[in-house]
Amino acid sequence: MAVPVMRARNGAHSGAMRTAATELAPKKITVNAVMPGNIATEGLDGMGADYIAGMEAAIPLRRLGTVRDIANTALFLASNEAGYITGQTIVVDGGQVLPESPAALDVM
Repeated sequence: MAVPVMRARNGAHSGAMRTAATELAPKKITVNAVMPGNIATEGLDGMGADYIAGMEAAIPLRRLGTVRDIANTALFLASNEAGYITGQTIVVDGGQVLPESPAALDVM
């Protein structure tokens, strides 16, 4: 998928989530989103070790995320402990979007 289309889709998703959070807050309902980074799934089968190593090198934690990482984030957001969090997108990417990430530093 082209990057502009992906960004537009993510922006629409974020806007819809934030609107829902605003509308549902008076009813004490929280609405949040989880945005996964590179996650180890069967979709990577057949990609090759070099490709996966390149992905891992761009992540400050130096590993792909797991389905459990995403599930744990969703479980937290659904728990009472997250009762004061609403309208947020939680990025679960091992720090990949940080401007200080190794891949970003390589191009600076």
